[in-house]
Amino acid sequence: MTDGVEAGAAGGSQAPAGDPAAEEERGRAEALREERRAALARLREGGVEPYPVGWRPTHRLGEVAAAWADRLEPGEESGEEVAVAGRLVLVRRHGKLAFLVLRDGGEELQLFCRRDVLGAEAMAALDDLDVGDWVGGRGEVVRTRKGELSVQPTEVALLGKGLEPLPDKWHGLKDTEVRYRRRWVDLTVNAESRRVFAIRAAVVRALRAALDARGFVEVETPMLHPIPGGAAAKPFVTHHNALDLDLYLRIAPELYLKRLVAGGMTRVYELGRVFRNEGLSPRHNPEFTILETYEAFADYRDVMDLTQALLQQAAEAAIGATVTPGGVDLAGSWPRVPLLDLVREATGRPDLAYDLERGEVAALCGEHGVPVEQGWGTGKLVLELYEKLVEPTLEAPTFVVDYPVEVSPLARRHRDDPAVTERFELIIGGREVANAFSELTDPDDQRARFEAQAAARAAGDEEAMVVDEDYLEAMAFGMPPMGGLGVGVDRLVMLLAGVETIRDVILFPTLRPRR
Repeated sequence: MTDGVEAGAAGGSQAPAGDPAAEEERGRAEALREERRAALARLREGGVEPYPVGWRPTHRLGEVAAAWADRLEPGEESGEEVAVAGRLVLVRRHGKLAFLVLRDGGEELQLFCRRDVLGAEAMAALDDLDVGDWVGGRGEVVRTRKGELSVQPTEVALLGKGLEPLPDKWHGLKDTEVRYRRRWVDLTVNAESRRVFAIRAAVVRALRAALDARGFVEVETPMLHPIPGGAAAKPFVTHHNALDLDLYLRIAPELYLKRLVAGGMTRVYELGRVFRNEGLSPRHNPEFTILETYEAFADYRDVMDLTQALLQQAAEAAIGATVTPGGVDLAGSWPRVPLLDLVREATGRPDLAYDLERGEVAALCGEHGVPVEQGWGTGKLVLELYEKLVEPTLEAPTFVVDYPVEVSPLARRHRDDPAVTERFELIIGGREVANAFSELTDPDDQRARFEAQAAARAAGDEEAMVVDEDYLEAMAFGMPPMGGLGVGVDRLVMLLAGVETIRDVILFPTLRPRR
């Protein structure tokens, strides 16, 4: 047995070959592997199964800690027996005593092993346990003389032998590439990663609970679509052999969810994965998690109220506050500002309007270093100015409202201004967190928008939509007025956890192949 948490190559050394320190580390790691293999052989020779089945804990480690937190004085015994299990993360020996620290789900508890209680043979068998092994202990809950809540075992069982040494206790696993590729090691040794994913789980629970309480029904729609739709994005393509049919991993569940509203399910939501065949960045991963909600008889103003309530409840549930680690306060009512007003202010052009000549707006883009592509209309150019000059500056929660029709093919035209739609994006910390609209329910208007998108696609825009005849048929049967919402769950978790890259909030992010 090696005391303490070992230095090892569980993450793989990234130091170059020939580096003396790296060579020494690799040599030490290899020696530890050999020791563990030798221990494995001894166990099997002694008739011990190193990967058993059927050992059942009676309590989680955290449950023991909570139940007896204030019930025992130093040196006191409870008289109650429990069985616990976890990964062995620390070992200390003092003569006839051994202290084994187990960890499970971020909680730790000590096995206080005494030779006179455990027995000489079982005490000797502890020598073949290593940090990283999964271990169970059965015995009485006690508090040591030094005040440490512990289980004093009469039985210690090896539940899963670890053959790879863990990273050094004090330095942890620092190499980010290894952390993402070997998340199982990262979660074992890095408390920060465990914190982030606990926040993620709390956010997802809170979103579901808040919507369930409002009468929304959670549904599941297809992942494989016959045509891509619901967002402007490049899809992944796959092939169904039996039908000899190309299918697309969904880029959004939107059009299927709105079919359900047309069918009479007036409040629905889906929380799940979507896939977009795009690049990698601190904000983008090809597969990510989205929450989409659709509510009949609501408009985008109602959806702003819903969005604010959902995010504030998620923050309280996940971090116990509405102020994020980055200092953004989510409390109160969030401002609602038209996109065009923001661009006018940023460019110093109060006369900027959607009916200006395209060439004039393109020239304005040139003045501000915003690239322009042929085929972009005035609305798209204004959006590009906004994304370059305004969006990154919006730190406090802000509803940016009334997007141009040209860039909003599924949103209803504004009831007071036909140049824009009743659409908003929620920006927090310079990032889009949510996108929503009063949904377009006029099938003739929707067909015209689809056809304009199809023309753009034919001209080379791979992210433009196609005409979805099945969806148009659902609309033609009658679709009630509704408000729809999409929330980027990963970005919301980034905000609440205080991390800067999406890879830190996805357990297994997409990575480039190793060279």
